[in-house]
Amino acid sequence: MIQIKYLIFHRISMPLLQPFANSRHTVNEKDFYLIELIDQDGFKGYGETVAFDSPWYTEETTNTARSIIEHELVSYLAEPMDQPGTFMKRAETVRRHHMAKAAVEGALWDLFAKRENKPLYRAIGSDNNQVKVGVAIGRKQNISILLQAIQTAVDNGYRRIKLKINRDEDLAVLDAVRSKYPDVPLMVDANSAYTIDDLAHIKKFDQYNLMMIEQPFAYDDFVDHAKLVQAINTPICLDESIHSFADARTAIALNSCQIMSIKLGRVGGFSQALAIHQLCERHHIPVWSGGMLEAGVGRAQSLALATLPNFSLPADQAGSDRYWKRDIITPAITASNGIITLPDKPGIGYEIDEEALQFYRTERKSIPVI
Repeated sequence: MIQIKYLIFHRISMPLLQPFANSRHTVNEKDFYLIELIDQDGFKGYGETVAFDSPWYTEETTNTARSIIEHELVSYLAEPMDQPGTFMKRAETVRRHHMAKAAVEGALWDLFAKRENKPLYRAIGSDNNQVKVGVAIGRKQNISILLQAIQTAVDNGYRRIKLKINRDEDLAVLDAVRSKYPDVPLMVDANSAYTIDDLAHIKKFDQYNLMMIEQPFAYDDFVDHAKLVQAINTPICLDESIHSFADARTAIALNSCQIMSIKLGRVGGFSQALAIHQLCERHHIPVWSGGMLEAGVGRAQSLALATLPNFSLPADQAGSDRYWKRDIITPAITASNGIITLPDKPGIGYEIDEEALQFYRTERKSIPVI
């Protein structure tokens, strides 16, 4: 049985190597909490809050995640548990706040896998330790800079390119990219930049041979996404729309997409992610692991999830060096020819870089659980 003794908040502020811009927001720095859990035998598990510092992506923020964990979720750690899913069942009385729950559950899974002396990917039921990965490239100042970023990714062997787009420059960007890279696996992410009124415009995307269009319409618009699926040839992927198993069921029932992005933090952690993965597998809906600009702990956990069999499309979790001058784990996560191989070590397989943690940390608070 697992008996949690302490929960420790480490607030961290990590500047990105370069700004990351999509159709709605630009991120220059990731402000998040590293959650550390310590059990009765001294085992430690780590999780990350992946929410941003303002509610542009979901209603959650770094501050709301901290508040919910400290004032609500910590109480569900007080009683012993045999596995991490027990915590999630207890926490069902707290509505939504998926990113807060995922951070705590992620730390529990890391701790649980260490107690079992298993790599995390094996603890969740996978026997695969390799993940094909692609890159997400944010909007750039001009086409020349964008093409150079794509060339760097291609030179490094990444398996597909994802471009952030908006209504004003999408076709010009795609014309330029496809002119230089006619065969590179390419997808676009709209982050809800369009509405059904843009249908005639979006139909023009069919000429670019895209893997998918990710989240073209609003996060809560399953109906118009279903209309779009019927109107164009390019596959539609839902991302921000999928917050829960129920959302995934709705999308499948309405035929609102042909592909789903499963983000560990957005859906509330491994328990929900595993259920969504299995649901999509039964309905022959391929899935992939979307990124949230995670630091090392969150990145390693998302990669462990992406080892499962229905994650058939390249994940968003590229190597640490694409985002950070120095990550908070050691060794850093690295990709070789577009593949990340996870360590065969207990838990997430990486150690916390204590010097980096101290350098980036702006606050530390320890809370006794019992």
